[in-house]
Amino acid sequence: MEAKDTVVQTNRISDSALNQLFREARTHTVWLPKAVPLQVVKEVYELAKMGPTSANCIPGRFVFLTTEKGKNRLLPALAPGNVEKTRSAPVTAVIAWDTEFYELLPRLFPQAKMRDSFAGNQAVIEETGLRNASLQGAYFILAARALGLDCGPMSGFNAAKVNAEFFGDGKWKVNFLCNFGYGDHSKLYPRNPRLDFEEACLVL
Repeated sequence: MEAKDTVVQTNRISDSALNQLFREARTHTVWLPKAVPLQVVKEVYELAKMGPTSANCIPGRFVFLTTEKGKNRLLPALAPGNVEKTRSAPVTAVIAWDTEFYELLPRLFPQAKMRDSFAGNQAVIEETGLRNASLQGAYFILAARALGLDCGPMSGFNAAKVNAEFFGDGKWKVNFLCNFGYGDHSKLYPRNPRLDFEEACLVL
């Protein structure tokens, strides 16, 4: 008797939740004048930090700019097209990574002596830190969407200027930026196309 493929949907989240996280979520550049309470910012982080990273290394670091004074420190490092969308956003997250993340591994991953795998190995530090901080930035976006916020992740900045302004000791380094708050959905363009499964995937 030939086996048939089955689809297991145990604990599958609702279509409305999938819509909010993925299908209907958009990148926002225009924001409603509605503040994001600090408690909500903290809640986003508390969710995002639960995402997996290699050996639980958790290299991602977050600086939240919520005031005009804080934003003004960032604006000179931005590409011109990113200035107003950042100035008007309720919060801008500078998503960075800690170049000494491995020093916390004895606490974060006590089941193995992972610190020694990184100490002094700059190539592995850079590769692991940047990759996993990028994952944490993606988890942050999904966590924010799950809590009803809109996000506008960005490149388009001078990393050297951002690092000099916010991370003068060189320990943390910027990865990317993400504006977030409550987007003005009336200002969205039609969604751009995505690649089909057959174009982007292989099943071997």
